[in-house]
Amino acid sequence: MKTMLLEKLDNKTATVGVVGLGYVGLPLLLCFVEKGFNAIGLDIDTKKANALMNGESYIKHIPATRIKNAVDTGLLCATTDFTNVSKCDAVLIAVPTPLNRNREPDMSYIVNTCEALVPHLRRGQLIVLESTTYPGTTDEVMVPILEKSGLKVDKDIYVAFSPEREDPGRKDYSTETIPKVVGSTSPEGLAVAEKVYQQIIVRTVPVSSTAAAEATKILENTFRAVNIALVNELKVTFMKMGIDVWEVIEAAKSKPFGFMPFYPGPGLGGHCIPIDPFYLTWKAREFEVSTRFIELAGEINTSMPDFVVTRVMEVLNDLGKPLKGARILLLGLSYKANVDDDRESPSYRLIEKLEHKGAVVSYNDPYIPVIRPSREYSKYAGRKSVPITKAYDAIVVSTAHDEYRSVDFEKLGLPVIDTRHLLADSNPFCHRA
Repeated sequence: MKTMLLEKLDNKTATVGVVGLGYVGLPLLLCFVEKGFNAIGLDIDTKKANALMNGESYIKHIPATRIKNAVDTGLLCATTDFTNVSKCDAVLIAVPTPLNRNREPDMSYIVNTCEALVPHLRRGQLIVLESTTYPGTTDEVMVPILEKSGLKVDKDIYVAFSPEREDPGRKDYSTETIPKVVGSTSPEGLAVAEKVYQQIIVRTVPVSSTAAAEATKILENTFRAVNIALVNELKVTFMKMGIDVWEVIEAAKSKPFGFMPFYPGPGLGGHCIPIDPFYLTWKAREFEVSTRFIELAGEINTSMPDFVVTRVMEVLNDLGKPLKGARILLLGLSYKANVDDDRESPSYRLIEKLEHKGAVVSYNDPYIPVIRPSREYSKYAGRKSVPITKAYDAIVVSTAHDEYRSVDFEKLGLPVIDTRHLLADSNPFCHRA
């Protein structure tokens, strides 16, 4: 079984399936096609499948030309028909893993996907989970479901975990150039999983188990969450002291060792950093471990929107204006600059909190012209981006899109509450937050 699959990978006759055609799955799918493999993209969203087969992109930083080129090769198939799973030699799962209202892991996407695969599994396949999750998910959740097919893991099929490391919009690294951590339930499964990723990735990093691979991703994002919490706390502290935290960070960066820069903001966004540490805190309770450090970092980061709202109130108060009834323009809805990814964006929390206090909030974002439906903020779906004009009492910079760097804020003459260090310190209208 192992030898046959390795041979098919060597001679490029293997077919690779990717379940979930979002920010993680779509780049993976395209990479395999571009390396000469037949690749089948599977998603429950018909619009995504149709768009891909028409050579269209629904993700801003992935150009339509790249998708059209992949379609033109004849190697790409995007569909909602899961019977195609039986055609795949390897199936990579990249579906969401959100938290529920109680900030507990929502495994429904993984469970539903695995159950959809079961009727179409066959002997000799590799199934890999890429979705970020708590240590133990692959063995405890995924394997029992897959074995309902009557196939046994490491006897009939192989299973592995390889955490996604996508960073949408990044220019210095891409899917192909970021090393891939891989863990499996057996040495044979590990060899096959590594071989799959070695077809498209610069380097694989094998670890001893699926749990170790799952923990690696949790460590990466917890590290970032904790350090961002630190600079967010320092921002608030230094501001009280009259010290610019951005100046301090730039100075500290001059040290060639022992320091890594992290930057403050209005809160955490994206699908990973605001969520992943809480997967670990949830799982740790099973072992009667209290992850106090991680939970404290989470408290600090989730409190940042409140800090920004307070700053808006202070700035307006100095101008003799109340927040209630004030017209606020929020610049940037996506969670990071120059992408159209608004998952877990702190901008939504800012809108919610400002409106709760009576403000009238509009937003501008060149990457998100219309707010799309979402689970948590469905009430904002359909709202449209508006032009940047003088028709407001204050502007809040929530995302530092490059387009905003050319805006003449002095000409607008409005107070700007800048959470991203977009404006120069010399700008008379700038108020740090």
